[in-house]
Amino acid sequence: MARVLVLYYSSYGHIRALAEAEAEGARSVPGVSVDIRRVPETVPQEVRANAGYVQDDTPEARVADLPDYDAIIFGTPTRFGSMAAQMKQFLDMAGGLWAKNALVGKVGSVFTSSGSQHGGHEASVLTTHVPLLHFGMMVVGLPYTFQGQMRIDEIVGGSPYGAGTVAGGDGSLQPSETDLAGARFQGHHVAEIAVRLAENPDTLIMREVA
Repeated sequence: MARVLVLYYSSYGHIRALAEAEAEGARSVPGVSVDIRRVPETVPQEVRANAGYVQDDTPEARVADLPDYDAIIFGTPTRFGSMAAQMKQFLDMAGGLWAKNALVGKVGSVFTSSGSQHGGHEASVLTTHVPLLHFGMMVVGLPYTFQGQMRIDEIVGGSPYGAGTVAGGDGSLQPSETDLAGARFQGHHVAEIAVRLAENPDTLIMREVA
């Protein structure tokens, strides 16, 4: 049994919707169990309420639990071309895991949401890849075998770096069926790779070179 974690932060529900689609895709792979968790909120409740943040009852993740998974799919909205501060703080608390090489060889993947097509969509995914590489994770994107990302007849999120959606400047746009299909595809793709690695652990030879 391969274990997949969909770990996300969402302010207005767009990332949460994609996270559920990612989990759906991962669960469609035989021999996979999937958990959905959110990183802890750092914004005071009064500020969240005034800003119209969506309430989220998804259980919170714990840094200590990350090594229990074979693959982790990270979801974060775009914040000036980078991940949200809540996700960054969560990853910053994983220094102990980094020191123990606890995430080396795990599969890592990223999806995002932005306010516009050119609002840092791809930059956010790519900059989130950086700490995953520091952890020693194997980064997986959204291959062009998902051809929905090639559509030009509507605004779609996603790129070869990871699934995504465009929320609009006021957040009024919800993930389209193409966006959700991309997330399901990514979840399935990541889970398939995780299963193969779990079934053949000898393919990962990670030893210290003197």
